[in-house]
Amino acid sequence: MTGETGLELSPKKVEYIKFLAGKKGPVKTKDIAAGFGVDPSTITKAMGELTDDGFLDYTPYHGVCLSAKGKIMAKFLVKRHRILALAMTHFGLSHEQACREVSRFESFVSKDAIDRMCRAMGHPNKGICGDITHDDGCLEK
Repeated sequence: MTGETGLELSPKKVEYIKFLAGKKGPVKTKDIAAGFGVDPSTITKAMGELTDDGFLDYTPYHGVCLSAKGKIMAKFLVKRHRILALAMTHFGLSHEQACREVSRFESFVSKDAIDRMCRAMGHPNKGICGDITHDDGCLEK
């Protein structure tokens, strides 16, 4: 994520990228819309913007998938969620509560803050939602 802060995306676009990260191969707009319970036109617009920003690759009649840049961003978004959720459990929230609370604010936490939290937590490898991966940003300094 060279030069990116982790704050470039709206909360909804964060959710779209995390959704696509869990899929194999191209995903059709109608399937994304069904997954979020929204009108396909809403998804079409957002997917177009994410494609223009370089996070997605679009193949007409086949759908969208994460680009190389999108995969890097998705990896960070998942890590951010898992670091924050793990931190919330240290303050007494259950796994479910932590995940739900983090989903409300995670889009407003920068990569720098996550890297610092990760270092302070000793680079945990396991979060409440799954494995936590590390990159050069959190391993430096």
